[in-house]
Amino acid sequence: MARKRVSDHYTKRAREQGYAARSVFKLKEIDSKHRLFRTGQRVLDLGCAPGSWLKFIAKRVGSKGCAVGIDRTEVSPMGGHVKTIAGDIFETEAHVFFDIAGGHFDVITSDMAPDTCGNRFVDHVRSVELCNRALILTDTLLVEGGAFVCKVFDGQDLNQLVDDMRSRFTTVKRVKPKSTRSESVELFLVGVSKKDPPLEPDSEQETSR
Repeated sequence: MARKRVSDHYTKRAREQGYAARSVFKLKEIDSKHRLFRTGQRVLDLGCAPGSWLKFIAKRVGSKGCAVGIDRTEVSPMGGHVKTIAGDIFETEAHVFFDIAGGHFDVITSDMAPDTCGNRFVDHVRSVELCNRALILTDTLLVEGGAFVCKVFDGQDLNQLVDDMRSRFTTVKRVKPKSTRSESVELFLVGVSKKDPPLEPDSEQETSR
């Protein structure tokens, strides 16, 4: 019952603040701790439906910035400096995001989650696959010094994913925000200060990576 009350509390707060989902508080906490977003940045949000993260990001970067989101589910248009794509992350090439934003991104976020089947191991593996796809996109799209956030389900392949991030980022942190349900297996990996400059955003180079 206590867990339900906490969940209801965050859900109510999200609605009061004009957000579609309670997940926005997870990103707010991560941003508060790691200072991810600034005015004028370009930010790519992977798995952006129903739009809470994207809306928060758009507010943080302001009208001089650019927020681009992609999801298999269409997101209601937000207009202005917010652009959305209805598509599959595995089928959308890096140059599509680059062209829409008009350049490389300062931050890439991923709240993507697989269609769960109830088998914890299978769900974990599918979650890691999504994170790996997002991580590959950072090679091409994220500026040197940029930041990356991804949601992942805990499991046996987590340490390898962390190692892969450490090869790309100066600092990597595991974060479980306070608004996460206590029984949830999800956590967030935060990579700060990307080590290398981005590759050219064309499909040939991305595939060969």
